[in-house]
Formats: sequence, structure tokens, C-alpha cells
Amino acid sequence: MGDKKTYYITTPIYYPSAKLHIGHTYCTSIADTIARFKRLAGYDVRFLTGSDEHGQKIQRAAEADGVTPLEYTTNIVNGFKNLWEKLHISNDDFIRTTDERHEKVVQALFQKAFDKGDIYKAEYEGWYCTPDETFWTEQKLGPNHTCPDCGRPVERVKEESYFFKMGKYTEQWLKFIDENPDFIQPKSRRNEMIQFVKQGLEDLCVSRTSFDWGIKVPFDPKHVVYVWFDALVNYISALAPFDGDGELYKKYWPADLHLVGKEIVRFHSIIWPMMLMSLELPIPKKVFGHGWMIVDGTKMSKSLGNVIDPIPLIETYGADSLRYFLLSEIQLGNDGNFTLPNFVTKINADLSNDLGNLLNRTVAMIIKYHGGVVTKHEAMDDLDRDVETLAVQTANDFESYMENMELNKGLRTVWNFIGRMNKYIDETMPWVLAKGQNDGDAERLQSVMYHLAEALRIIGILVSPVIPVGAPKIWEQLGLTGFESSTLADAKQWGGLATGTTVVKGEPIYPRFDIPEMVEATKEVEQAATEAKSVARDAAPTAGDAKVADGAAIEEGTIAPLKEHITYDDFEKLDLRVAKVLTCEKVKKSKKLLKFTLDMGIEERTVVSGISQYYEPEQMIGKKVIYLANLAPKKLMGIESYGMILSGSDWADHLEVTNIESLPAGSLVK
Repeated sequence: MGDKKTYYITTPIYYPSAKLHIGHTYCTSIADTIARFKRLAGYDVRFLTGSDEHGQKIQRAAEADGVTPLEYTTNIVNGFKNLWEKLHISNDDFIRTTDERHEKVVQALFQKAFDKGDIYKAEYEGWYCTPDETFWTEQKLGPNHTCPDCGRPVERVKEESYFFKMGKYTEQWLKFIDENPDFIQPKSRRNEMIQFVKQGLEDLCVSRTSFDWGIKVPFDPKHVVYVWFDALVNYISALAPFDGDGELYKKYWPADLHLVGKEIVRFHSIIWPMMLMSLELPIPKKVFGHGWMIVDGTKMSKSLGNVIDPIPLIETYGADSLRYFLLSEIQLGNDGNFTLPNFVTKINADLSNDLGNLLNRTVAMIIKYHGGVVTKHEAMDDLDRDVETLAVQTANDFESYMENMELNKGLRTVWNFIGRMNKYIDETMPWVLAKGQNDGDAERLQSVMYHLAEALRIIGILVSPVIPVGAPKIWEQLGLTGFESSTLADAKQWGGLATGTTVVKGEPIYPRFDIPEMVEATKEVEQAATEAKSVARDAAPTAGDAKVADGAAIEEGTIAPLKEHITYDDFEKLDLRVAKVLTCEKVKKSKKLLKFTLDMGIEERTVVSGISQYYEPEQMIGKKVIYLANLAPKKLMGIESYGMILSGSDWADHLEVTNIESLPAGSLVK
């Protein structure tokens, strides 16, 4: 274990806001995914998060609630810890700036900077933003004396303070940034910080006397340490540098990655490195500023009332769903937009339809065709060899993207592989092979089933950093054990699934959900379908109305007669949609009927169709069909059937369902 590469990752220690929001979830889910990936890749990982509990705004909030600051923050910190548990965050430590271990380190480092002559006493008079705990010069204020970061009014303060000599380290900082071009990421943040420093830096006020909720300055206890000098030290104090032999500090410092919101990049990439330069301590390797979480196009704000509480989302849709959406939908570094319909649509499509159906279909077919036992067989063709090559390539590409902090691209490459395996089922047609009509079909079917199961073994490993709840369930249904000790190297090797492995049928790991804002629209569609019942019946021409176009061909039974003309108004009444087949099964006691569950974009529909003699149920799953959505419902064999799947047929008993691959479910057919 001692020869493992180490990796130390931190989130910012969060301000104890009275309301948790999805922004906390986003940042911590990113960090957790990176930490889990690094462990998977063989690193010895230390993952830190925590809470920033000192400062004037905390003291004021506690006074308003009639409690002590520590009581106020403890209550909210418990909420953070509860959220992290629900999100399955795998942090190794949670530090509070009220911890004694933190206070000791802050005081020791403040003393060291003072002894070096980098901290001096003077009187501060200027502008201060209490919500952001930030000092501003007159020149950098926004309109009407507002904070340039948050836009709220600043306060004029005058008090005795200690100052840190920022200007002393300007040139050293610029040299460091030049020599370490990847220190600030993404590049746009780096350019902003360079310009900010080149405009000139004021010395930083690092103590306050107008309130007392904070860590006391060791040599002048009427002063408390300014919150940013206090808070930033947590990344070191959590490693207990002065306890015992300081083994954690020696092992993990400097940090490999500080992951922070873009609004606090300045503190982490300018003030923090300059503090460390003064203290003669190593500087972290990277500061990455992620974007904001936007809600319907607007940055979250309590005053706007658009703050999204993650707890109900997790309790309703599951931690995996929220994590997957945030990490797959948003390019790290950019802002991300969250709407509930987009969220539910995404998780239905990717988790339930793509990944969930691949697992369900594979396990069901192995049980149906081989009694649940997987057998590795050499009866391969080019499709199988392509799958093996793509599986290894996917694992390598995933590793490359994740190492480069391109999390959404890493997920995309895995989901492309998932899509390829769903298509592989359609290409190999196991339901045809199972009939054994040709020599070698039995062996070929074994090979196909093995390739599906082995692909899922690899997929389970690759998705585990993002969806830690569902990933081990993939292995469970494949009949595999030891998931917790699997590694990235295991995913980069084809053939790890042993012959004789027995799959286990389980519940769907990702159920489908109704799309919240589509429910009313769905009711309107159903109402329209009911109202159209008589219209549809009246508009349907009968065989007796047909006019002969080619009598000879009709007599031969090769061409159906044309029906009489209808008007454009008649055609406009038909609601034709692209729908994706989610499930398909034979109707008991019927030789002709198949029961379908269709995804039509805004909801799921049950449809019964008499095509059992032409298609096996497994053959239909995943197909995109043309669907008549506003046909009045009708009961067939006791099943309420909504609408009709369109197909083409000749008079020689041949039928084909219309299949459209490229359009998404819900697309209109015109």
C-alpha cells in the first residue's frame, strides 16, 4: 500500500447557509466522482470537505435566531453531513473551522507570518461586503457602492486591524503562475486572475475587532483572524501538520486539487498561494473553478426564490440520478442549467432506457436461453471482435477524459458503448439464434450472451465513480462478487467474466419517472384522444369504399387497393409520433398479441398489437416506431390499449413495423 501514488482533493469548506441547495450538491458530487475515479485508478486518496463557520455574518445570523454562533452552525453542519450521506459522498474527513485542531494551526501560521514581518498593525477604513466577507477598494466597487461579486450594498468600516503584505509577493506569484500554467483551471479563470493581480494589489486586512466570533490572534486577543486567512488554512489543518510526526501532512501535502466555485477562485489562487509563499510552504498543484448552477437561465438566489433543495430530489429520484445528471449534462468549468423536466427526461433516457434496459434484457435472455449460466465460447464473428475492441478503447478513453477533468466526456464515451451494446442485440438477434435453425446457432448464441454480460461487467466498473448505488447492482445481477475491490485495470481487460457465472434476476436498478411539467399536457392529449373517438371512427374508410387502381395486381394479391381520398383536415386529426419501445411481452392466452410499453416523449403508453407471429418480444425492445397517439383506447384481452403502432404488410403474410432510428421519442411525424 505504501507505494501507491497519493492524491489529495478538497472542496471549499462551505458557509453554513440556513438552506442547502443544489450548488452544494454539484461541487461535492464532482469532487466525490474524481476521488472515486482516482481510487479506482489505484491512487491512495484523501478527500476533504467541511464547513466555514466564523465571521460577522454568522454572528449576526445567530443573534437573529437567538442562539450562539456555535449552536447555529452545528445545526446546519448536521444538515451538510446528512446531505453528504444521502449523496453517498466518500469524504475521508470533514473539518469545521470551529475544531480545536484547526484553531491551533491557524494561530501557529498567523504567528509565523507575523514573526517574519509579513503581518503588521494599522487602521483600516474602507468598504466591506459582509455576505461575501470581502474587502473592496473604492475603485473596484460596483454601481451605488455595491459589491462587484454579489451586487449587494457594502458597508463603510473603520477599525484597527492587522494587514498581510500582499504586494510583497506579487512578482513571486506572477513568476509562479508563468512557470505553472495549469495551476489555475480553466484557462479563462487563469487569465482573469493574472489581470486582477497586474492591476495592483492592496495589502490584505487579516484581522477584525468589530466582532468577536472567530479565532483569536495569538499575540493580540482583542483581534479575531479574518475569515479568509482562517478558512483557507483548513486544507493544511485537516492534515494535522503539528500533531505527532505529521504523517498525514507529509504524505498528502501539497494538495493535488482544490475544487472551488468560480466566485472564490480569487481567494484560492491569489491570497492562498501568497500566504503559503510567506509561510514557506508548498503551493497546491491545481485550483479548478467550476461554474454556477443556473435554474431556468438564472443564477440561484434566495432572494429570487429559485434555490433548489437537493434533499427532495434525492428522496424522489435517488442519489445516482442527481449525480449523473449534474456530471453528464454540464461541462466542468461552465455554468449548468437545471430544470426538473430536463432532469427527469435525461435520467429516464440514459439510466432507465439505455443502461437499465441493457441490463434487464441481457439477464432475462441469459436466464431464458441458458438457464442463467454464462458460457464463454469462441464462436465469434466480426461484430463480437468489434465489441471487444470497443470495450477496451472505451475504458482507455474514459481514463483519459477523467484524468483531464472532462467528466462529461468520460461519461459520454461510456454511454456510447452502452448504446452500441443495445444495437448489438438488434444486430445479433438472439431470439432468432435461440430457434437453432442453422448449424452453429447454439454456440453463436452463447458467444452473444457472453459478450453482453462481459460488456456490462466493464460498464459497471466505469460508471461506479458517478453512480455508486447502481453500479454494484449491475455486478450483483451478473452474479459477480468483489465489486468493492475492482479496479480500472479490471475494466481495461476483456474476458474477466468466468465461464459458469450464474446471473441473478433483480428489480430494475433505475425505474422510469413521469416528467413533472408534462403531466398536464398528458391529460390534455388523453382528453383530445377521447374527444376524437367518433371523428376517428367516421374518418376511417372501409374496404368497400376502395377504388381499383390496378385490378390485375389486386386479384393477384400483391397490391392493396387504394382507399378514397381524405381531406387535409382529416389528416391533421392524426397525431403521429415517434415512440421508443421500452418493454415488450407476449399476451397470455393469445397467439397474436404483444403488449408494449412505449416512451412517447411526454409519457409512457401501453399498446397491444397483433404482430406476435412476426416479431419476438426481445426483438422489439429499443426500436423506435411510428405511433398513432390519439386513437381512442380499446380493451384487448382485458388490457387497455392506447393508440396503434404502424406497420407495413403485403398480402403474402409478410409484415414489417416501421422503424425510425435517428429521431428522439416524441418527435412528430408529418
